[in-house]
Amino acid sequence: MRVAALYDVHGNLPALEAVLADIDGRPDVDAVYHLGDLVGYAPWPNEVVALLRQRAIAGIAGNYDSTTASDYKHCGCRYEDPRQEELSHLSYAWTRAHVSAETKRWLAGLPFRLDVRPLGGHVAGPKLVLVHGNPVLNTVYWTEDRPDAFCAQMAEIAGARAGDVVAFGHTHKPWRRAVAGIHFLNTGSVGRPKDGDWRTGYVLLDLGREVAVEFVRVPYDVERAAGAILESDLPDDFAEYLKTGGKPAPVETISSPR
Repeated sequence: MRVAALYDVHGNLPALEAVLADIDGRPDVDAVYHLGDLVGYAPWPNEVVALLRQRAIAGIAGNYDSTTASDYKHCGCRYEDPRQEELSHLSYAWTRAHVSAETKRWLAGLPFRLDVRPLGGHVAGPKLVLVHGNPVLNTVYWTEDRPDAFCAQMAEIAGARAGDVVAFGHTHKPWRRAVAGIHFLNTGSVGRPKDGDWRTGYVLLDLGREVAVEFVRVPYDVERAAGAILESDLPDDFAEYLKTGGKPAPVETISSPR
């Protein structure tokens, strides 16, 4: 079984369209799943949800989805500096103001976790555990510097065994590791990469007696996405963020003459 996993679209319709077109060109893909954070930071929250529903793509809720659906006080995001915190609050307020009632109802109905058993469950084989942050909370950042002990703890909570795959996102930076025969996979981001590569990204998983992983990057119309942000009431910073893959040039400061 070949599975495509799409994480962290974040309202970026052109990126999602490019990913789905790439998947459509791969006739060997058996199933597609979205894994949360469908909204926020870009101006197409309702259109992204509508497209996934039109394509009948199943998936789970990310922190941005569940907080938007419940009108929680913040999005559950992490900030590296005061400016990031300010921008995050602006994005969250914009998203809550612009999602439709139908979109909110649909987001509220998304499950926390999905398990995929490609061999049917009655035959021994790999299990794919799909979560957003980790098996306990969708707000926890499972970064590559987490020790093997943390991965093993998460695997135990998820009920994963050797040969299984635990896939997650939330950090927008792809990486993979195997610990005690269990595969841990951060799939990166469709709509808001943070690894310095502006291209949209998703993951292909081959689940059989052996597990194979392919990180896929696809060029998309990033200028269309950036332009729509600039035309909206969202912060202009988000446009530059997309075009630089989350690595915008630092702002130069000029000292006042004494």
